[in-house]
Amino acid sequence: MAAIRRHHPDASITLLSTDPYAGWLAEAPWFDHVWSGGRPPWWDVAALLRLRRRLIAGGFRRVYDLQTSGRSSRYLRLFPRSARPEWSGIAPGCSHPDRQPDRGRMHDIDRQVGQLRQAGITDVPPGDLSWSRADLARFALPDRFALLVPGSSAHRPGKRWPAAQYARLAATLAARGITPVVLGAASEGPLAAAIAQGSGARDLTGRTGFADLAALGRAAEVAVGNDTGPMHLLAAAGCRAVVLFSRESDPALCAPRGGVVTVLRRADLATLPAEEVLAAALPE
Repeated sequence: MAAIRRHHPDASITLLSTDPYAGWLAEAPWFDHVWSGGRPPWWDVAALLRLRRRLIAGGFRRVYDLQTSGRSSRYLRLFPRSARPEWSGIAPGCSHPDRQPDRGRMHDIDRQVGQLRQAGITDVPPGDLSWSRADLARFALPDRFALLVPGSSAHRPGKRWPAAQYARLAATLAARGITPVVLGAASEGPLAAAIAQGSGARDLTGRTGFADLAALGRAAEVAVGNDTGPMHLLAAAGCRAVVLFSRESDPALCAPRGGVVTVLRRADLATLPAEEVLAAALPE
């Protein structure tokens, strides 16, 4: 996003997002406007027509489709042919197509960098979340703490390191004077409770927004977690991160990027010992 703003310093830039992200990203320095509601279901004709009217009324000269999904590509067809903007992406007939032959086998960030290069943007800096701020005082955390992110998509349990192993890691961290702090959705509260038994881990499941995660990432000594969204944000905020991958996802395609990211991988995460994770989290 910073690269697009730098390339178009005087343009009015609008981000089309969805409700969970819009409020947070409205605080970013790159956008003049942030729109939510960017993902109406295809059966909701009224919502699609509203989106179509809004897109046409926006008078956009260029669109950067950084999601490049089938859904986002179809949005080009919401514009009348006579009023279609320049379009960077993979939509059929777009003005600035991403022609990278191996784009489906690239890390998401590398693919986007290549896409922008083909659209004329060659200076793409690393991600920067320094603009995102939050007051962590309400959590009353100690000076030394580590973040644990034991969840992942509920329908993909194979991406999760066992809770018992997280509990062992949490107990060892606590014994070394580092308070373990468990992050996740409210639905992962029982998982946090299981980890907290015997370790004194703090449970922040269901209590953190995106700005909180960025601030926690800057303050924590390390974050340990599965292949799940919060780990990307924590790493991008500069947190030293240890990310655990199973056979169900490929770190070459989707590992978090940030300052110091260590990837540990096993086909079955149940075979990954807590001692190895601890050694990566707290190297001598």
